[in-house]
Amino acid sequence: MTFIESIQTCFQKYASFDGTARRSEYWWFALFILIASLILGQISTTLSIVFSLATLLPSIAAATRRLHDTDRSGWWQLLYFLPLIGAIVLIVFLAQDSRPNRYGAAPAYAV
Repeated sequence: MTFIESIQTCFQKYASFDGTARRSEYWWFALFILIASLILGQISTTLSIVFSLATLLPSIAAATRRLHDTDRSGWWQLLYFLPLIGAIVLIVFLAQDSRPNRYGAAPAYAV
């Protein structure tokens, strides 16, 4: 999945917590959010905050679908509330390979 396809998919599934997301879909979207927030932060703090709030729900949904692809519940995102260790564990979970799961078939993308 390309950078643009990932952004389009994540916004099309704005609040969809069902199904799975490949690694490329999640990490390209996370990179987009990071870059856009940094650029908008240089222009206007208010604009950056508005963008961050607008992309909060799709980023949580994409992370949930990514965790589903590794056969974990989206509730694992609550690890972010554990200082340092929680974020590290969650990043490891999000970076793992896809595996057979109970949340649906892995999305098939043209290579």
